[in-house]
Amino acid sequence: MDHKLFPIEGLVEFQPRVFRDERGYFLETFSLKWFEPLGIKPVFVQDNQSVSAKGVLRGLHFQKPPHAQGKLVRVSSGRALDIAVDLRRNSPTFGQHGSCVLDADKHNLFYIPEGFAHGFMALEDNTTFLYKCTDFYAPETEGGILWNDSALGIDWGIAEPLVSPKDEVLPLLQDFSSPF
Repeated sequence: MDHKLFPIEGLVEFQPRVFRDERGYFLETFSLKWFEPLGIKPVFVQDNQSVSAKGVLRGLHFQKPPHAQGKLVRVSSGRALDIAVDLRRNSPTFGQHGSCVLDADKHNLFYIPEGFAHGFMALEDNTTFLYKCTDFYAPETEGGILWNDSALGIDWGIAEPLVSPKDEVLPLLQDFSSPF
């Protein structure tokens, strides 16, 4: 397993080893051993899955304390542009984002710790997005930032993605009071 650290502290892309033969392939999609050398000790309590058509954008979402979530994300089919925005008020990278193209053929994974807004856009039809969370879904603590806030400078690669009505009315970063 290889990993890539990002300039924004806490974001990590993992590239697991894939063992292939004439029968197909095998890989580990999670191991705590990946995190130990990085000093990260996630405890995942919930797995989620979504399927999206090409051009669907979901996010940018987060949960506030006491139910903030770290996430380990991947796709099992298709490809997705995955975005994590640093919402940690005292972080030197507050408001900056990291991006990772998740690809079912690469089998890569992206770790996003607590204190980040998260979103993704499906780059292919039938993109199956899987994510492990460090806390349970708690609707009373959910929040978000507007996906196309110009202050974030995110290039989603598409002018008019398919976005839910709920995600179209999220606040701008400048109107956000960080609980992290």
